[in-house]
Amino acid sequence: MTSALFQESLYQYRMPGAAHWSLKMRRGTILQLTDVEGGANVGLLFYNPEDLLERYNAPDTLKCQHTFKLTTGNCLYSDMGRIFASIVADDFGWHETVCGNSDAKKTAARWGRHSYQDFRNDWYLNGHDSFLVELAKYGLGEKDMAANLNLFSKVVVDDAGNLSLDAGAARAGASISLRFEMDTLVLLHTCPHPLNMASEFPRKPVQCEIFRAAPVADDDFCRNFRPENQRGFENNRLYHLGLVHAGLMQGGARS
Repeated sequence: MTSALFQESLYQYRMPGAAHWSLKMRRGTILQLTDVEGGANVGLLFYNPEDLLERYNAPDTLKCQHTFKLTTGNCLYSDMGRIFASIVADDFGWHETVCGNSDAKKTAARWGRHSYQDFRNDWYLNGHDSFLVELAKYGLGEKDMAANLNLFSKVVVDDAGNLSLDAGAARAGASISLRFEMDTLVLLHTCPHPLNMASEFPRKPVQCEIFRAAPVADDDFCRNFRPENQRGFENNRLYHLGLVHAGLMQGGARS
């Protein structure tokens, strides 16, 4: 962690395994996520709370930064070419955004069917249904679901091109810090990765902490990590100029 990027801590929450949550992160705040026990998976989706049609775009995030994995320096892009968040610190080093979500059918096939009616809080919740619950809180549904990130999940490929989860990469205490470059609706779950082959249904907690971020400097590592990121930050600057102008106009109309 680069301490100069972090100001005071604002909020902490221990998120249990196989759970879901959503919150609105303000521009200029940092969400730090820590894999408490090792082996956690955090599914993430981002939306613009001012225009829910704008959402995280996995293909653009990868291709514009010429990468398959995500780590420190990478930015997370919307489908409008703006940057939702920058990865300002990461000691795990390998997060993926191509494998998607677990669902009820695959979860039951792997670990059996454990319904809420029969098992209450020990039921086997999956990522797809978790996102649907959180989406519904904002008037969204299945058609609004995009390709998600999976944090703390490293995948490897064999000679035949098959992907598998590298369970050996799991490490207790690994953390990643996302600095939000615009107001962002964040949906997250701690359900198993779709390629998780554990013999028992995994329930891995994640520590969530929100900080106030220091202002973004001209020599900011994420901003200058790729020329494309510089353009993304400029798109954000233009976007926020529009928001400020609209606010001034509305203030003038009320006065």
